[in-house]
Amino acid sequence: MKRTLIMTALMCSTTVFAGGGSMVPGGRTIAAIVANDPNFSTLLSAVQAAGLVDTLNGAGPYTVFAPTNAAFAKIPQADLQALLNDREKLRAVLLYHVVPGRVTSAQVTKLSSATTAEGSAVSISTSNGVRINDARVTRTDIGASNGVIHVIDTVLMPQ
Repeated sequence: MKRTLIMTALMCSTTVFAGGGSMVPGGRTIAAIVANDPNFSTLLSAVQAAGLVDTLNGAGPYTVFAPTNAAFAKIPQADLQALLNDREKLRAVLLYHVVPGRVTSAQVTKLSSATTAEGSAVSISTSNGVRINDARVTRTDIGASNGVIHVIDTVLMPQ
């Protein structure tokens, strides 16, 4: 009986474990999409370390410019570790990748800048593909229940 209750609770749960036992909600939120895509494992670790899982699982809507593992690999290892160990700086960097509202690729291409959740603006250029600051957008319009994700090839750093 006890085993049946535990199995039922696990099957009905909308929460999954991800990276190091941290809880990440299931479903189609931005947090869940990041948690379930192996190309975002470093981003997931950063979001967890910064305490932003609940934010990216919240109602939103949000537009996230999501750096891949390859984007994080461009950062020297010592600098990346220092960033991951400085929660406030990490939060600022990650929030610099988030624009409040749902901004599709069609809308992004009509903008020259956007104000981020961190408070600073990112520049948007469409002269040579779509660029957010120096990052190239490599995939667009990954729909989430609480926003949209656009994949970028470089980690954005606020000034």
